[in-house]
Amino acid sequence: MTILVTGATGKTGRHVLWELLAAGEEVRVLTRDPENAKVPSGTSVVRGDLSDPESLYPALDGVSSVFLFPVLDAIPAFAATAKRAGVEKVVLFTGAWAAGHTARDRSSWVYPRYRAAEAALAENGPARWTVLRPAPFATNALWWAPGARADGVVRLPHPDAVCPAVHEADLAAAAVAALRTDGHHGRWYTVTGPAPVSQTEQVAAIAEASGRPLRVARIDPEVWRSEAERFLRPGIVADLLNEWSQTEADPATALPVTSAVEDLTGRPARTFDRWAADHADDFR
Repeated sequence: MTILVTGATGKTGRHVLWELLAAGEEVRVLTRDPENAKVPSGTSVVRGDLSDPESLYPALDGVSSVFLFPVLDAIPAFAATAKRAGVEKVVLFTGAWAAGHTARDRSSWVYPRYRAAEAALAENGPARWTVLRPAPFATNALWWAPGARADGVVRLPHPDAVCPAVHEADLAAAAVAALRTDGHHGRWYTVTGPAPVSQTEQVAAIAEASGRPLRVARIDPEVWRSEAERFLRPGIVADLLNEWSQTEADPATALPVTSAVEDLTGRPARTFDRWAADHADDFR
């Protein structure tokens, strides 16, 4: 049977696609723009839009499992559509805020949206489902690459904020394990890196890996907000600033490290130093 991958052109989704293909699985990619989808040669690509359930039936024909990188508002309709189409299993990405580790997380803009998406899948979707709640992606550090290349300065509103950032390859490996192996039905996994790392420490790791001298400059959070709201929802921006401010003031409030990567894949999570080495060219 076929596995449908959504978000396959993104940084995590493409790793999911590569791992499934390497494992010999039959994979189909869902995209709104098949003609311009950059996927490995020979990969089946179908047109569809998560926000348009009727467009999904051709994509879901013959599909046994789905990797779902969500458009959150579309999950309720997708879950019901997938069930009607005969899909047996869905692995859904939400985010670590959904775990509600702190009052800060539970009062965040995204918390009720993540929880609603998870509930919709559990209540209305296919019989077997797993939810992965990733920590902040290590790839978020790519936001800093233009400044690093331009003048060697990384401008941050809360440079000592900490989190156990997770490598996109580990997220993909965890998702593939949940798709291909049994024992994960009805479970939620908070997927983290192996240790909390401050943003200043991340910049230092990138400098070491890339060979480019970098320095951190603290900027007014409102300056960062005005820039970030050009490409992120205001609610997400507010959640990020709130988390960074609080974990900078008290690192103990950061998301706890979990063993989910090792539990799912059988090997330890990659360090941020490893991520920096893997992406050194992005900063050169």
